Amino acid sequence: MRTTFNVRFWEIQLKKNRRRKYGVRWITDDREHSAWFEIKAQASSRRSELMQAARRGEGFDVETGLPVSELKRRNSLSFLEFAQFYMEVKWPSAAAKTRESTVDGLATAGAAFVLDGVGRPAYADLRRVLRTHLLPPPARAQELPGADRDVAEWLARRSRSLIDLADLGTARELLDVISTKIDGGQVAASTYRRKRAVLFNLLSYAVERELLPDNPLDKVKRAAPKLVEQVDPRVVANPRQVRELLTGVTYVGRRNRERGAHLEAFFATLYYSAARPAEALALREGDCKLPESGWGELALGESRPAAGKRWTDSGEVHDRRGLKHRATNDLRYVPIPPVLVALLRAHLDRYGTAADGRLFRAPGGGMVSSSTYSRVWAEARTYALPPDRVASPLAGRPYDLRHAAVSLWLNAGVPATEVAARAGHSVDVLLKVYAKCVDGQRDSLNSRIDGVLG
Repeated sequence: MRTTFNVRFWEIQLKKNRRRKYGVRWITDDREHSAWFEIKAQASSRRSELMQAARRGEGFDVETGLPVSELKRRNSLSFLEFAQFYMEVKWPSAAAKTRESTVDGLATAGAAFVLDGVGRPAYADLRRVLRTHLLPPPARAQELPGADRDVAEWLARRSRSLIDLADLGTARELLDVISTKIDGGQVAASTYRRKRAVLFNLLSYAVERELLPDNPLDKVKRAAPKLVEQVDPRVVANPRQVRELLTGVTYVGRRNRERGAHLEAFFATLYYSAARPAEALALREGDCKLPESGWGELALGESRPAAGKRWTDSGEVHDRRGLKHRATNDLRYVPIPPVLVALLRAHLDRYGTAADGRLFRAPGGGMVSSSTYSRVWAEARTYALPPDRVASPLAGRPYDLRHAAVSLWLNAGVPATEVAARAGHSVDVLLKVYAKCVDGQRDSLNSRIDGVLG
């Protein structure tokens, strides 16, 4: 594209023998250009637009005679087209949960960032078709049902140009969209921040590809909802409560293949080693040192988060990943107390392992689903806790066993560096997340202050 700042304009020309009789004429370098209109006001408005661009010092394309910004807008990819291209770039290296999260954020924005038009589908239908058919690269080769095909064709025609987001007002409106539920309520702070991050990364990539001059979200000052990053102390169970909960697990489904008893060691692993559920699901017999007496050790090196068949390369529900925030094939060694060693040894004696050596498996040998172990845990709480505790947040999710473990270690005086290494956190994140759960040291600290005060 050859640009110039040498632009000259003629007065509006009138040709009475033409249907579009009012002409706007201008020259870029030595090339003449014209545009004709039926109404003089339209011609005047167009001439004014072009002259304002010239006064702003904007370059004009010599070939087309258009201001560079207008030419970019005309040639701009639509939001849908660029979002599809972006997903093709990101999909191969992204984790399954990241793929799902990215598609969800882009579908929320893309369903709203459209031009009004006849036959506009409902927002929920636009979002569903984007999420299911148009954004995930593997899904685009599949044939769409008739109703969804109509929605997809409408989206292809009416998706707005990506360059429109260079306008800060437009960018702010899109942030308002991703902060609002379909029913009009406000989304959770974590949901807003996740979707904003997806949109920010998309626009940063557009800047990298020179499709946008800069990322408009850097300039939009919008108050983000407060995000609570610290663990709620009310969810943290004490050792006695955990023992009672583990006993309650063994009472779940006694008439149904001992559904709960098979998961007792799984929940115990979450508590006594602070493993994440996805890490415990990947645990194999070869990862365990289980002596007949004393402390043992787990070598955690794989994670099997539930993501859904649509998002994994294998077509399985559970993805195969390394440890969170760690290099591929990195291991985390966690010493485990004799009580967990005994439980794991008993589990292996009673249930054996899956074909691939995994300790915890479904009846058919596959992965234990998160819905299954969550239902078992919910029922175990009703056996182990009094009614007022059942209604409270105490150990409300299996993941809260990990919180209980880390809180116990910190309150026992284990150095933060060692706790962080066992739990797979950085020290600064550990202290920030568990700040409200460190207890039992206040009286000792007050005594020290009394001593200094005399």
